[in-house]
Amino acid sequence: MLKRTIGRLNYESSVVMFGAASLGNVTQEEADASISFALQHGVNHFDTAASYGDAELRMGPTISQIRNDIFLATKTGQRTKKEAKEEIYRSLERMRVDSVDLLQLHAVGSMDELDRCTEKGGALEAVIEAQDEGIVKAIGITGHGHQAPIVHKEALRRFPFATVLLPLNYYMYSLPDYREAFDALMEEASEKQAAVRVIKAIAKAPWVEGEQRPYATWYEPFDQQEIIDACVHFVLSFPGVTGFASAGDIHLFPKMVAAVERYGSMSDEEAERILRKISGYTTIFGAPTSIA
Repeated sequence: MLKRTIGRLNYESSVVMFGAASLGNVTQEEADASISFALQHGVNHFDTAASYGDAELRMGPTISQIRNDIFLATKTGQRTKKEAKEEIYRSLERMRVDSVDLLQLHAVGSMDELDRCTEKGGALEAVIEAQDEGIVKAIGITGHGHQAPIVHKEALRRFPFATVLLPLNYYMYSLPDYREAFDALMEEASEKQAAVRVIKAIAKAPWVEGEQRPYATWYEPFDQQEIIDACVHFVLSFPGVTGFASAGDIHLFPKMVAAVERYGSMSDEEAERILRKISGYTTIFGAPTSIA
């Protein structure tokens, strides 16, 4: 399993992070099997959130037994200090652990959300307090949507977040405004030694209304192995990207692991050829719908 260092945290993380949103609505048996598969393939980075249904509960039985052998990250979507602190403690209880390696302010994709988190009495104060108590080792921030890179760049100016987590895929990076903002964030993150981690690597398009949805993801994902290989190749081709979170469906996870295990066997040109010719490939966040 390919590993990269998580910024100034100096942790050698598997480049594919187990995205525990996939455990939100599965049985305990299915969750145990998926986590076991991850561990068997060298995945040592597990990323979850308080808002992922029963995910933290499903992780508890196994994660609590291997806590010292993995990098454990969760998120709070609360915006006030009081509510965020309560959610952090609840997450620890649900996962049966005493601490997490990374606590992230979740879904901060607009300046308004960033202001709410960083104002006096905001969620950031709760996470800093939790870090002082030793139950949180590092602090990060996540965001969805096309404004995430701009918002996260400003966030790094306001506070020394150890990590950022935001969307990146071939289509989104083809959009000039997103490319410019993402590149600017990468530069800022490099200067601040903040690790950049990404989501939505294999997102294809929004689900078509009324269409059958064979996966638990809130968007239509790619599921053909060759395309997943190309998607993974694309995001990992950024030297400053330390890793990507797997999509929110346990049945897609093995394909993403396989893509990482084959990383390096596909050229940049081959990945470009595969991704550029895909019909219906667009953004899941409502921006322009064609690649120039």
